[in-house]
Amino acid sequence: MMALDDGASEKPSPFTELMGEVMAGAERFGHRQHIHLTWLAVRRYGTAEAVDLVSSGIQRTARYAGVPQKYNSTVSRAWVELVGHHADESDTADFDTFANHHPALLDKKLLTRFYRPATLAGAAARTSWVEPDLALFPWRPGSAAGA
Repeated sequence: MMALDDGASEKPSPFTELMGEVMAGAERFGHRQHIHLTWLAVRRYGTAEAVDLVSSGIQRTARYAGVPQKYNSTVSRAWVELVGHHADESDTADFDTFANHHPALLDKKLLTRFYRPATLAGAAARTSWVEPDLALFPWRPGSAAGA
């Protein structure tokens, strides 16, 4: 699934450029490609800006594909924060090397270490940020309800 720009400019958006780079050697946009795109965004723009860039890009892509309900704000931000945390601690300039050093990021179910499935499936998580309710992200102080 390719992202479309909003047509406001002739130059592709940063998200579209990142998607093009990730998809150049891929047959489909699967979980590994999502992590690759997120890693590129974090390395180029920093984690805070990557949250907005990746989240809004995925949301636009889901709307364009006719499946806006698939977008989940909490899931998008949580993945960017996870990738950002590991990227900040790594000087690796190659995604495959990064992925080999952090294989847990390639596990689609990684978020279930931090969130109950019902929490991620809820309306609040779909539309805004919801804090983890099973375990804290190690880099974020606070309290998780079930931790």
